[in-house]
Parts: sequence; C-alpha cells; structure tokens
Amino acid sequence: MHEQQPDSNKREFDSHEIASTMENQPVVCPQIYVASLSDYNAGSLHGAWVAADQPLDDLWAEVQAMLAASPEPVAEEWAIHDFEGFGPLRLGEYEDLAVVAKVARGIAEHGPAYAHWAAIVGTSDPDVLERFEDAYLGHVESVEAYAEQLLDDLGYGELLERTLPEPLLSYVKLDVEGFARDLELSGDITTSEGDGGVYVFDPSR
Repeated sequence: MHEQQPDSNKREFDSHEIASTMENQPVVCPQIYVASLSDYNAGSLHGAWVAADQPLDDLWAEVQAMLAASPEPVAEEWAIHDFEGFGPLRLGEYEDLAVVAKVARGIAEHGPAYAHWAAIVGTSDPDVLERFEDAYLGHVESVEAYAEQLLDDLGYGELLERTLPEPLLSYVKLDVEGFARDLELSGDITTSEGDGGVYVFDPSR
C-alpha cells in the first residue's frame, strides 16, 4: 500500500493557535509628540503628546490646538519630534498624519505585531499594510520553534517514525535549524525580533 506523503508545498498551519498560546502582547497606546516649529526656531519648546490612534480629523484638531496655544504670534508649521508605542517602526518628522493614524489604529487593534509588520513593509503603500491579518503567522520563541512546529504539522516527524526502523531513529534527526534558515532565505517567511521572541509573517499573502 502506498503511503501518502506530506505536501511539501504546504506552509500553513494553525497560526491562530500558536498566536494565542505563545503570545502575550502588552497593551500598546501609540502616541506622538507634535511640536511647533516657530517656537523651536525661536529657541523655545512648545508641543504636546497626543494619542495617535484616533480618527484623522481628531488627530489633526489636536495638532491645530497645540499650534493655537503657542506663544509665538504666527505658529503654523509643526513636526513630530518624538513618538512611543510604535515598536521598531521609525516615524519621520514630517510623516503624513493619515499614515500615522492608520498605523497607530492598527497597533491599538492588533498589538505590537502590527508595528513590526509596518516596520518590515514600510508605510508608503496602505494596501500592503492592509495585508497584516493574512500575513501574520504568530509570535513564537524563535524561528527554530516556528520551523519545528511547521515540520510537525506537515507530518515529517511521523513519517520518519513510520518509515525508519526503530534502531535507526535515534541517529536520524530533522535539521530544524537549517529548515528555519531556508524558510527565511527563500522568502517564505520574514521575521522581526521583539517582546522576548520573534514575530513571523508570510510576505506572499
């Protein structure tokens, strides 16, 4: 009887289970510090920390309120001089507020994983950011842990046990580290370190 072989092209497994059992994401509240450039150029500091995960109109209103409170007679220009809660993503001084609000809401909804995704793919293409839920595979201890789980889901460990004589099993091991390395080198997955492990994504989805 011909035994069914695992599908070598299959890369999916229950990522939601991995995410729920191996991930304990902290609560993230993305904020930006917006500063008046007129005050800055005059040698003083004037700005405000504002929650970034609010609707764009509300975010823009807070920026305008900060400028209106400036002691300078004409305060119209502003920049982002600091930020927090965006993980590895670096915001530019003149980042589009629409992009800031979109990414911040994604982080508030999905946690730090979204910030890692935005850092990987960049913020220039909103459609790519929208692929987060499809691309996200989970937060795991290491790339090797992900690869080991994937090999197990594909049934290769069971296949070895079924096909090799028992005396040989202790001499034959799957190269989990090599498999993990090849998954990344081939582009099948991309990872980002953070929060005591790695965030794993499938960039092709």
